[in-house]
Amino acid sequence: MLNLERLRTLDALARHGSVSRAAEGLHVTTSAVSQQMAKLEREVGQQLVAKNGRGVRLTDAGRLLADHAARILSQVELAQSDLEAQRGQVVGELRLCAFPTAARGLFPAALASLRAEHPGLRVRSRELEPQEGVFAVVRGDVDMAVVLDWYNKPLPVPEGLVKASLLDDAADVAMPAGHPLAGRDEVGLEEFADDEWIAWPEGEFCHEWLFFTLRAKGIEPVVAHRAEEHHTQLALVAAGLGVCVAPRLGRGAVPDGVRTVPVRQRVTRHVYAVWRADGDRRPSVRAAVEALRSAGGS
Repeated sequence: MLNLERLRTLDALARHGSVSRAAEGLHVTTSAVSQQMAKLEREVGQQLVAKNGRGVRLTDAGRLLADHAARILSQVELAQSDLEAQRGQVVGELRLCAFPTAARGLFPAALASLRAEHPGLRVRSRELEPQEGVFAVVRGDVDMAVVLDWYNKPLPVPEGLVKASLLDDAADVAMPAGHPLAGRDEVGLEEFADDEWIAWPEGEFCHEWLFFTLRAKGIEPVVAHRAEEHHTQLALVAAGLGVCVAPRLGRGAVPDGVRTVPVRQRVTRHVYAVWRADGDRRPSVRAAVEALRSAGGS
């Protein structure tokens, strides 16, 4: 009889491609992954993993069993969803992730509400950028991801995922208080063609959006500084080192010396939750969506 948890370990190893990343996805140690794989090899009587330089690779038998494991685990998840739906109770474990400002702006209130209203539900949460969150849902590392689209640049979402809108998050331009446009009631992005920008790290979805949007207005942005956290970006603005786009969700108090001005042609992020279709009937998923919407004021 094949052990389900060992199949889950094999599935994680096949999806992540390394012992360390599989361990991270499963929230266990690397030694626990190695032990589970050794036990699974004894169960099936075949070598499933072989050394590959400093890492490992699946053997032909390992890939064959990993394909079966993925289908088995999908059926198990579907069965769990059906049972949870039949009971109509918000129970079990729910693994969530969100991009940083949503984690800061939504998770505290939403998770506190879920704990108070559904004490039989155990929630785990982590921060992941939008694209990473989508991939984590597809891989089965999390049950739900809070992600975003910009108003003019959608985030690709693979087939097999369900979406639910949470809120629309407006964004302003943050600039030093002494900036020539700081006294305006509204501004256009094209008015900052000569400014230095403080942007997100290269390769992130929001960084791609900023370049896409400014170039569409004929602006080739000069990025002087890059920072992942909006609070860091605003601190750099306060020091007079540039301007940035500042979404309102999770923003908190604006530092002294910073002025935020709305954009004339409204700049918004559409924030939504995604999860796998085979978990669509889970009451815990629906409860989480409602808690997130409530936390966002929707």
